[in-house]
Amino acid sequence: MTSPEAFTELPSVAPQLRALRRRASLTLEAAAGAAGLSPAHLSRLETGQRQPSLPMLLALARIYGTTVSELLGERAADRDAVLRSADMEPTVAGGWTYFQAGAAGRGMQALRVQVPHGSQGDIVRVHPGEEWLYVLKGRLRLRLGDATHRLGPGDSAHFDSLTPHRIAAQDPDGVELLFVHTLLQSPTATLCLGPTPGETP
Repeated sequence: MTSPEAFTELPSVAPQLRALRRRASLTLEAAAGAAGLSPAHLSRLETGQRQPSLPMLLALARIYGTTVSELLGERAADRDAVLRSADMEPTVAGGWTYFQAGAAGRGMQALRVQVPHGSQGDIVRVHPGEEWLYVLKGRLRLRLGDATHRLGPGDSAHFDSLTPHRIAAQDPDGVELLFVHTLLQSPTATLCLGPTPGETP
Protein backbone atom coordinates (compact mmCIF):
# COMPACT_ATOMS: atom_id res chain seq x y z
CA MET A 1 0.00 0.00 0.00
CA THR A 2 1.31 3.45 -0.89
CA SER A 3 1.83 5.76 2.06
CA PRO A 4 0.35 9.29 2.01
CA GLU A 5 3.88 10.71 2.15
CA ALA A 6 4.61 9.26 -1.31
CA PHE A 7 2.08 11.65 -2.82
CA THR A 8 3.67 14.76 -1.36
CA GLU A 9 6.46 14.66 -3.96
CA LEU A 10 4.15 15.97 -6.72
CA PRO A 11 1.65 18.81 -6.52
CA SER A 12 -1.95 17.98 -7.37
CA VAL A 13 -2.34 17.75 -11.12
CA ALA A 14 -6.12 17.21 -11.13
CA PRO A 15 -7.05 20.83 -12.05
CA GLN A 16 -4.76 20.80 -15.09
CA LEU A 17 -5.44 17.28 -16.37
CA ARG A 18 -9.09 17.79 -17.28
CA ALA A 19 -8.55 21.30 -18.69
CA LEU A 20 -5.65 20.18 -20.87
CA ARG A 21 -7.54 17.12 -22.13
CA ARG A 22 -10.45 19.31 -23.14
CA ARG A 23 -8.10 21.83 -24.74
CA ALA A 24 -6.76 18.92 -26.82
CA SER A 25 -10.38 18.05 -27.78
CA LEU A 26 -10.07 14.51 -26.46
CA THR A 27 -12.74 12.45 -24.75
CA LEU A 28 -11.89 10.68 -21.51
CA GLU A 29 -11.96 7.35 -23.36
CA ALA A 30 -9.69 8.53 -26.20
CA ALA A 31 -7.10 10.09 -23.89
CA ALA A 32 -7.09 7.08 -21.57
CA GLY A 33 -6.64 4.69 -24.49
CA ALA A 34 -3.74 6.69 -25.91
CA ALA A 35 -2.03 6.72 -22.49
CA GLY A 36 -2.60 3.01 -21.86
CA LEU A 37 -4.98 3.71 -18.97
CA SER A 38 -8.57 2.76 -18.27
CA PRO A 39 -11.11 5.62 -18.48
CA ALA A 40 -11.90 5.01 -14.80
CA HIS A 41 -8.23 5.43 -13.84
CA LEU A 42 -7.89 8.67 -15.82
CA SER A 43 -11.13 9.93 -14.27
CA ARG A 44 -9.69 9.31 -10.80
CA LEU A 45 -6.56 11.25 -11.79
CA GLU A 46 -8.68 14.17 -13.01
CA THR A 47 -10.71 14.26 -9.79
CA GLY A 48 -7.68 14.03 -7.53
CA GLN A 49 -8.49 10.58 -6.17
CA ARG A 50 -5.21 9.23 -7.56
CA GLN A 51 -1.80 10.75 -8.28
CA PRO A 52 -0.01 9.87 -11.55
CA SER A 53 3.46 8.38 -11.73
CA LEU A 54 6.18 10.32 -13.54
CA PRO A 55 6.08 8.07 -16.66
CA MET A 56 2.31 8.59 -16.74
CA LEU A 57 2.79 12.36 -16.60
CA LEU A 58 5.19 12.18 -19.53
CA ALA A 59 2.73 10.11 -21.58
CA LEU A 60 -0.16 12.50 -20.86
CA ALA A 61 2.00 15.55 -21.65
CA ARG A 62 2.81 14.09 -25.08
CA ILE A 63 -0.83 13.24 -25.79
CA TYR A 64 -2.02 16.73 -24.79
CA GLY A 65 0.78 18.49 -26.65
CA THR A 66 2.22 20.13 -23.56
CA THR A 67 5.01 19.75 -20.99
CA VAL A 68 5.22 18.02 -17.64
CA SER A 69 5.73 21.45 -16.07
CA GLU A 70 2.39 22.65 -17.41
CA LEU A 71 0.67 19.49 -16.20
CA LEU A 72 2.05 20.31 -12.75
CA GLY A 73 0.61 23.81 -13.00
CA GLU A 74 3.99 25.52 -13.22
CA ARG A 75 4.32 28.73 -15.20
CA ALA A 76 7.85 29.62 -16.17
CA ALA A 77 8.93 33.21 -16.38
CA ASP A 78 9.43 34.71 -19.83
CA ARG A 79 12.59 33.35 -21.38
CA ASP A 80 14.72 34.57 -24.22
CA ALA A 81 14.46 32.39 -27.32
CA VAL A 82 18.13 33.01 -28.16
CA LEU A 83 21.07 31.86 -26.05
CA ARG A 84 24.42 33.45 -26.93
CA SER A 85 27.60 31.37 -26.92
CA ALA A 86 29.26 33.84 -24.54
CA ASP A 87 26.52 33.08 -21.98
CA MET A 88 26.98 29.29 -22.13
CA GLU A 89 28.78 28.49 -18.88
CA PRO A 90 30.32 25.00 -18.76
CA THR A 91 29.25 22.49 -16.13
CA VAL A 92 31.48 19.47 -15.45
CA ALA A 93 29.93 16.26 -14.11
CA GLY A 94 31.34 12.75 -14.21
CA GLY A 95 34.14 13.87 -16.50
CA TRP A 96 31.76 15.24 -19.14
CA THR A 97 31.52 18.97 -19.87
CA TYR A 98 28.02 20.33 -20.53
CA PHE A 99 27.06 23.64 -22.12
CA GLN A 100 23.41 24.63 -21.86
CA ALA A 101 22.18 25.18 -25.43
CA GLY A 102 18.55 25.98 -24.69
CA ALA A 103 16.35 27.71 -22.14
CA ALA A 104 15.91 26.10 -18.74
CA GLY A 105 12.52 24.81 -17.63
CA ARG A 106 11.36 23.64 -21.06
CA GLY A 107 9.84 20.25 -21.84
CA MET A 108 13.13 19.23 -23.43
CA GLN A 109 16.74 20.09 -22.73
CA ALA A 110 19.36 20.99 -25.35
CA LEU A 111 23.06 20.65 -24.53
CA ARG A 112 26.46 20.72 -26.17
CA VAL A 113 28.46 17.95 -24.55
CA GLN A 114 32.17 17.14 -24.54
CA VAL A 115 32.87 13.50 -23.69
CA PRO A 116 36.52 12.63 -22.93
CA HIS A 117 37.85 9.19 -23.78
CA GLY A 118 37.37 6.70 -20.94
CA SER A 119 34.76 8.68 -18.96
CA GLN A 120 31.43 7.11 -17.95
CA GLY A 121 31.85 4.38 -20.55
CA ASP A 122 30.56 1.74 -18.13
CA ILE A 123 27.38 3.61 -17.10
CA VAL A 124 24.14 2.29 -18.59
CA ARG A 125 21.25 4.73 -18.49
CA VAL A 126 17.50 4.07 -18.56
CA HIS A 127 14.88 6.78 -18.09
CA PRO A 128 11.55 7.90 -19.55
CA GLY A 129 11.62 10.09 -22.64
CA GLU A 130 13.45 10.43 -25.93
CA GLU A 131 16.98 11.45 -26.85
CA TRP A 132 18.51 12.89 -29.99
CA LEU A 133 22.22 13.38 -30.47
CA TYR A 134 24.41 14.69 -33.28
CA VAL A 135 28.17 14.16 -33.48
CA LEU A 136 30.07 17.42 -34.02
CA LYS A 137 33.66 16.21 -33.62
CA GLY A 138 35.32 12.88 -32.96
CA ARG A 139 33.83 9.42 -33.01
CA LEU A 140 31.16 8.03 -30.68
CA ARG A 141 30.40 4.51 -29.52
CA LEU A 142 26.67 4.24 -28.73
CA ARG A 143 25.28 1.11 -27.14
CA LEU A 144 21.48 0.72 -27.53
CA GLY A 145 20.15 -2.43 -25.91
CA ASP A 146 22.24 -5.26 -27.35
CA ALA A 147 23.46 -3.31 -30.41
CA THR A 148 26.61 -1.19 -30.64
CA HIS A 149 26.79 1.70 -33.13
CA ARG A 150 29.81 3.78 -34.11
CA LEU A 151 29.02 7.33 -35.18
CA GLY A 152 31.27 9.96 -36.77
CA PRO A 153 30.90 13.70 -37.43
CA GLY A 154 27.53 14.46 -39.04
CA ASP A 155 25.94 11.20 -37.81
CA SER A 156 22.96 11.35 -35.47
CA ALA A 157 20.79 9.03 -33.39
CA HIS A 158 17.21 9.39 -32.10
CA PHE A 159 15.95 6.78 -29.64
CA ASP A 160 13.55 5.99 -26.82
CA SER A 161 15.57 6.46 -23.66
CA LEU A 162 13.80 3.58 -21.92
CA THR A 163 16.13 1.52 -24.12
CA PRO A 164 19.25 0.87 -22.00
CA HIS A 165 21.94 3.07 -23.53
CA ARG A 166 25.60 3.86 -23.02
CA ILE A 167 27.74 6.58 -24.58
CA ALA A 168 31.53 6.54 -24.89
CA ALA A 169 34.19 8.35 -26.93
CA GLN A 170 35.84 6.06 -29.48
CA ASP A 171 39.10 8.01 -29.86
CA PRO A 172 41.67 9.39 -27.37
CA ASP A 173 40.72 12.97 -28.33
CA GLY A 174 37.15 12.46 -27.11
CA VAL A 175 33.91 13.41 -28.85
CA GLU A 176 31.70 16.51 -28.96
CA LEU A 177 27.92 16.21 -29.33
CA LEU A 178 24.75 18.19 -29.66
CA PHE A 179 22.27 16.50 -27.38
CA VAL A 180 18.51 16.99 -26.91
CA HIS A 181 16.30 15.03 -24.55
CA THR A 182 12.88 15.26 -22.96
CA LEU A 183 13.22 16.24 -19.35
CA LEU A 184 11.30 15.19 -16.26
CA GLN A 185 11.76 17.58 -13.36
CA SER A 186 12.58 14.88 -10.87
CA PRO A 187 15.70 13.28 -9.40
CA THR A 188 14.23 9.93 -10.49
CA ALA A 189 14.25 10.95 -14.15
CA THR A 190 17.68 9.37 -14.66
CA LEU A 191 18.42 5.86 -13.49
CA CYS A 192 22.05 4.74 -13.76
CA LEU A 193 22.32 0.97 -13.68
CA GLY A 194 26.12 0.73 -13.67
CA PRO A 195 28.39 -1.55 -15.69
CA THR A 196 27.00 -4.40 -17.71
CA PRO A 197 28.57 -7.57 -16.29
CA GLY A 198 31.24 -9.15 -18.48
CA GLU A 199 31.54 -6.20 -20.86
CA THR A 200 34.22 -3.60 -21.39
CA PRO A 201 33.33 -0.03 -22.39
